[in-house]
Amino acid sequence: MEEYCISEKELEKAFDERFPEEIKVKLKNASVAVAGLGGLGSNIAVMLARSGVGKLFLVDFDRVDVTNINRQAYFVSHIGMEKTTALREILEQINPYMNIETKTVKVTEDNAAELFGSYPIVCEAFDRPDQKAMLTGTLLSSCPGVTVVSGNGMAGYGDANDIRTEKKMHRLYVCGDLRSDTSEGMGLMAPRVAICAGHQANQVIRLILGE
Repeated sequence: MEEYCISEKELEKAFDERFPEEIKVKLKNASVAVAGLGGLGSNIAVMLARSGVGKLFLVDFDRVDVTNINRQAYFVSHIGMEKTTALREILEQINPYMNIETKTVKVTEDNAAELFGSYPIVCEAFDRPDQKAMLTGTLLSSCPGVTVVSGNGMAGYGDANDIRTEKKMHRLYVCGDLRSDTSEGMGLMAPRVAICAGHQANQVIRLILGE
């Protein structure tokens, strides 16, 4: 069966029918980095691609594992692939005309500023608390032009209404319930992870549009 192709003009026309020109232009001209392409990051990237963000910079060192399928954006066919490659493949099926850059590398205190310092908005989407703290602290202290949108607390299957977005300081927004943790045996399930990712993606869009 021949694959259906759509032109960039057709995609933009569909977007035009839902949003004013000013919103479309701001989103298309925006550049956003996503650090960590797991349950949060992969879903954030998909949402931003569907929202018309023009450029995404995707960073992760890991490969897709069967244990990722329950909550991340990947499919069984992606198992074994680098997450950067697999997620690019997914995003290109959503919008083949967007600008996608990837870097398959482990983010450390030594390279974080170099990787993300030129991006006005960085989504922190790591799993481990120490990694979250490292990236957030490094970017806030070393990159004055960067605003960080972080995820913290989306484990288990508790009340989805507990997940929220809070502005913690001038350049830091934190999304989640800010308390639930996988170490308590709660695990990670798709609904709350996706809701938290939605909060992060929505906050990114609000920042792009100047709210």
